[in-house]
Amino acid sequence: MKKLLLLCVFSLLLASCGSSRRTTDTKVIGKGTATVTNKRISKVVKHARTFEGTRYKFGGTDKRGMDCSGLVYTSYRTENIELPRVSRDMATKGIRVKLKEVQKGDLVFFKTNKNRNVINHVGLVVESKKGDVHFIHSTSSRGVIISSLDEKYWKNAFVEVRRII
Repeated sequence: MKKLLLLCVFSLLLASCGSSRRTTDTKVIGKGTATVTNKRISKVVKHARTFEGTRYKFGGTDKRGMDCSGLVYTSYRTENIELPRVSRDMATKGIRVKLKEVQKGDLVFFKTNKNRNVINHVGLVVESKKGDVHFIHSTSSRGVIISSLDEKYWKNAFVEVRRII
């Protein structure tokens, strides 16, 4: 029984942000005017920041618990932008952006499981100044936090940046 429980906990950790809930419609917003776009991005980031300190919960999308893709999904919904619910599916939306061109509101994707070569984590860029990128995300150990892409763990797991708005 103890081995079964340990196996279940380990499986949840491996799954990370790969929640199985999915959306059917996905809208990716094209280029609008800079002012409108900046306001929308600011609203998305502001909403995400309201979850700072929220505990991690697999499949969570509210203050009771949040996973990484739930945070991004919920934040973009405030601007009526529907994204897939799973981080690896989010990584197929928007346009790919070079790391040196990253901006506030972009999504950063990671592969945190070295045994599986799939994207399993996403963060939302809250600030990018002179190559110093900070993103908000939900980790299984610390909940919703802001991290730097310069941290060794995130730098090594980094895969790509995508722009939705």
